[in-house]
Amino acid sequence: MSSFFIISVIANDRPGLVETLSKIVTEHQGNWLESRLAHMAGKFAGIVQVQVSDQHSSALLAELNQLNQQGWIINIEQSQAQSNQDTPCAKLNIIGNDRPGIVKDVSQALAKLGVNVLELNTKFESAAMSAEALFKTQAQIQLPESLDLDDVRDALENISNDLMVEITSLK
Repeated sequence: MSSFFIISVIANDRPGLVETLSKIVTEHQGNWLESRLAHMAGKFAGIVQVQVSDQHSSALLAELNQLNQQGWIINIEQSQAQSNQDTPCAKLNIIGNDRPGIVKDVSQALAKLGVNVLELNTKFESAAMSAEALFKTQAQIQLPESLDLDDVRDALENISNDLMVEITSLK
């Protein structure tokens, strides 16, 4: 039998961090299934899903936890193999003027509709011509079967007049 783990990691960024993590997984016959890794403000942060046979899982977890003694912050959670995504999915892009609370407002509007956020990437950048602060987000979302994409778009556009919302169906 196999176990599935979600490993979250934060460390001071430097070359070789991904190699260190992947080497530990491989040495314990683990399979690196999926990951989201990024450099942010001098830190390396990420989340990785791995699969490992039950006979190797204890040794893998022990070695990963030893990274905490080297200044890494490691959190490990056991997970299901794969989530069932039979409900409609969509890609969401939002651009608007940045302001405090915008992520809360967007996520609150989605939650009220019963929309599940599968992946969320946000970015702050300056507008090309005006240098105004812009909020940009890309997300993959999962909608309740009874919800229409237009309802999601309307709810998000009601947050602020300056938000441009684009939603495309993935199924």
